[in-house]
Order: sequence, then C-alpha cells, then structure tokens
Amino acid sequence: MNFDDLIVWNRSKELAINIIKSLEKSKRFGIVDQISRAAISIPSNIAEGYERESNKELIRFLYIAKGSCGELRTQLIIASEIGIIDKKTSENFIKESSEISYMLNSLIRKRKTFK
Repeated sequence: MNFDDLIVWNRSKELAINIIKSLEKSKRFGIVDQISRAAISIPSNIAEGYERESNKELIRFLYIAKGSCGELRTQLIIASEIGIIDKKTSENFIKESSEISYMLNSLIRKRKTFK
C-alpha cells in the first residue's frame, strides 16, 4: 500500500487545500503562513513516514502528523477569534482535523502491532 492510497492521507491533503484556498485573500501573512504550514505538515508527514524504511519510523512520523493536527486546531481557533476566518468555516476545519487525528491514532495503534 502506498501513502496516497490511505483515506487519512487523502482527507488531510484535501483539508490542507481547502484551508489554503480559504485563507488566500487574508492580509495577515504571519498567522496564515503558520496555519498553512501546519495543515501541509499533516499529509506530508504521513507520506514521509510511509517512504521510510521501518515501521518504527513510520509510527514516529504518524505521531508528528497527529501533533500537527493539534497545532492546526489551535491556530484555527485563534484565527477565528481574531476574525481571520469565520467561525463556521473554522469549526468545519477543526472537526475535520479532529477526525483526521482520530484516524491517525487508530493507524498508529494498528502499526504498533506489526513486528
């Protein structure tokens, strides 16, 4: 199986694309850049982990991707509270990020059973 066959990778890639598109007109470059990098980090780390040579490294990169989900949710909350992104859009992105985090956690648990 390749990383791009994974539902979690595809959902996280789509989330990153949707976030970047929704923020492209924002004038607040610093926080927009930070949000974009956190969003892009999720599918990127999944892909990098799958391209590594060992299950242990894959798990490590899946944990990094999961951490990026938490970082992204925090940044989306802040962006919503300061008016960079509307509350409903932020809530939708946060919900999707939470679901992706849950999927990553399940994948990590599954991969830990591999020898």
